[in-house]
Amino acid sequence: MKMNRWMEALLAAGLVCAAATASAQVKIGVTLSATGPAASLGIPEKNTIALLPKEIAGKSVQYIVLDDASDTSRAVQNVRKLIDEDHVDAIIGSSVTPNSLAMLDPVSQGKTPTISLAASAQIIAPMDAKRAWMFKVPQNDQLMADAIAGYMAKHGVKTVGFIGFADAYGDSWYKTFDAAAAKNGLKLVSSERYNRTDASVMGQVLKLLGSNPDAVLIAGSGTPAALPAKTLKERGYKGKVYQTHGVANNDFLRVCGKDCEGEILPAGPVLVTDQLPDSNPVKKPALGYKAAYEKAYGAGSLSTFGGHAWDAGLLLQRAIPDALKKGQPGTEAFREALRASLESVKDLPVSHGVINMTATDHNGFDTRARVMVQIVDGKWKLQAE
Repeated sequence: MKMNRWMEALLAAGLVCAAATASAQVKIGVTLSATGPAASLGIPEKNTIALLPKEIAGKSVQYIVLDDASDTSRAVQNVRKLIDEDHVDAIIGSSVTPNSLAMLDPVSQGKTPTISLAASAQIIAPMDAKRAWMFKVPQNDQLMADAIAGYMAKHGVKTVGFIGFADAYGDSWYKTFDAAAAKNGLKLVSSERYNRTDASVMGQVLKLLGSNPDAVLIAGSGTPAALPAKTLKERGYKGKVYQTHGVANNDFLRVCGKDCEGEILPAGPVLVTDQLPDSNPVKKPALGYKAAYEKAYGAGSLSTFGGHAWDAGLLLQRAIPDALKKGQPGTEAFREALRASLESVKDLPVSHGVINMTATDHNGFDTRARVMVQIVDGKWKLQAE
């Protein structure tokens, strides 16, 4: 009799412990490129993670932040640690496309919903079993490439030279812009590549100039995208220079300086929050992010890349309460419910646009997620598309 009571007590204690484990705080793993060539993206993202809520739907939230040093192998190592050792419920990251693509295998194997802060549509498309666990908040390349090509055509550009990173980011942009250019009657007359860590692109720029393009598109991100722009200026190029949304931060302006004056690019609306009309549905959440970030880090410190981390936080704040109805943190049931909840997010205004996810679209942005801007007197100025 005593033995039976002892066994019942032991079983009850075990059930209590199991319940306590299942009901533990929500754990969000984060892997960002806070050092290395992509640091100008990763630093504001890391800064923003510190501003995200520590409680959602009555559950405390822990953010476990790791630096992948802009390195693909390190990003994969970080993801495996977050899943296997820290047992996170979701992951935010990484900052760049190559790292995020490399994360697809461990993320899907660990059945852990992940929100990438990198741009390429390849991260989430075409949809398959791996990408079912991956979401992303930066705008797709296609959305931005269409904006650039359309703007070029409206402003008399006929021929375009292309120079981009020699990696998945540059490859994706070339393929995407080539299609957008064709739709808008533009001709690509040259294509060059360079590495993020290169100290010179003189050879590539001389080849670009040899094709005499009306405009040049630089498909880079962060401060390394300044190198072709500065070299084009040095060699006396007189045509228009366009950048991608990968340079939309003040660190790029600082590094490129006067050499980037007049350059044009698409960006998330948060970059020019104060210039948006009050009727824009993005203005309110964008102003909210700007106020929070600049209160913590100083006036003028706002970064569109930090905005991606903020938007990932808004997605989780929308999705976690619903997922909690179907499972508890620390369990596979909760992770599966969170994935399904993220996929069902509708009409969510964030700092970069309005998100409407579907089973086949894990980005959910439309044209409200882009504006055209020009660098004027060292500042971002909103342009009419």
